[in-house]
Amino acid sequence: MSEKNRFEYNYSASEQQEIKKLREKYIAPDKREVTIDDLRRLDERVTEKAILVSLISGIVGATLLGLAMSFIMSDLGRMFGNIILCYIVCIPMGLVGIVMMIAAYPLYSKALKRERERIAPEIIRISDELLK
Repeated sequence: MSEKNRFEYNYSASEQQEIKKLREKYIAPDKREVTIDDLRRLDERVTEKAILVSLISGIVGATLLGLAMSFIMSDLGRMFGNIILCYIVCIPMGLVGIVMMIAAYPLYSKALKRERERIAPEIIRISDELLK
């Protein structure tokens, strides 16, 4: 091919960075260079899982408590026929909601501890590699 028919395209710096990130996904883990970003990403993943567990517990608990309160405090309980039956069902449901909301923080702590123990060898391996 002659010099006139040759086509060249240069990617911008941001496109080159994106190409490098995509390429790194497909390089074997033992052959690619580890960075502090890998370490941060692992640490964030541990925290995100613990937050997700506590949020689910808190949201479900608040929803149960709110549902129970709305049945008892409004005329919705009368729609079911017997108001006493509504109290018998809604009070335990509200108590379960309260317990779930209270349990959100202990669940967070337990999940955080469990995930940290699970990921600790990988974090230590990466940090040792970075400190060399």
